[in-house]
Amino acid sequence: MDLWAQLARAGRTAVEGGLVVGSGGNLSAREPGSSEFIVTNRGEWLDRLDSPSFSTMSVHGDDPPQGTTPSVEWRLHQLTYRSRPDVNAIVHLHPQLVVLLDAAQVPIRQITTDHVVYLGEIGCVDYHQPGSVDLAADAARVACDHDVMVLRRHGSSALGHDVDMALRRALNLGEAAVMTYQSLALGCGPEIRFPAKDRNELRGA
Repeated sequence: MDLWAQLARAGRTAVEGGLVVGSGGNLSAREPGSSEFIVTNRGEWLDRLDSPSFSTMSVHGDDPPQGTTPSVEWRLHQLTYRSRPDVNAIVHLHPQLVVLLDAAQVPIRQITTDHVVYLGEIGCVDYHQPGSVDLAADAARVACDHDVMVLRRHGSSALGHDVDMALRRALNLGEAAVMTYQSLALGCGPEIRFPAKDRNELRGA
């Protein structure tokens, strides 16, 4: 399946899962080892993507090619690919509960085995203006040690060696946020988190 088709499928899944509203968020992917990547164009609705919905960008270029209109967050994707040669897909979404919990300074609890396996330690990127070089640079720095990041007051980024893995991580982050919110509503304390001993075993520590 073409990369754009994989991303189009991921976009539909993200919207159906309530992880993004309207044209919020953006997606990208590249072939392993490629110096080019495709990224959603500005203003694209993630459940309505087709081949013309993407721009092709250079991992090392300075400006978008003439005639293209990539997402304003194209640098966020570009600099992450520069810092993580093993990453071939990035799913950047605006999940409401993820952003809300972070704004309320409530750590997202990893409760299930899937949360532990797919999320690892969740990184955090300080607030910067969307589309700015500062945001892209800070996200790329955090990405050096994390596959999943919360962008404060903004959204999340999930990385993967392919589109399916990046999406899987994004979905698990959204689910972990929902379960954190539910556990708080039930009055559960921090002990609801996955036990540290079992977590370390799952991660091979």
